[in-house]
Amino acid sequence: MPTALWIAHVHVTDAEAYGRYAKEAGPAIAAHGGVFLARGGRYVQLEGNDRARNVVARFPSLEKAVECYNSAAYQAALAHAKGASARDLMVVEEIE
Repeated sequence: MPTALWIAHVHVTDAEAYGRYAKEAGPAIAAHGGVFLARGGRYVQLEGNDRARNVVARFPSLEKAVECYNSAAYQAALAHAKGASARDLMVVEEIE
């Protein structure tokens, strides 16, 4: 089964609330087998909408990534990000 990448592009509008999200989201992601590959580091915007925070996590499968997103723990963390950020989030299956 191919692994999958969880890719988020984020514009943070409330750093304190978003910090609470990030603190709680990390353990929820790890509990579903997610491993961070990039988390807010340096980047170069070449096309499209610029969002200063970019996060990539690898999951064992697309299904595990979606399961994580829908989990109670992640949804509780996500409550802190709502109203504190503008986000785009997708899960992309990797090529085997």
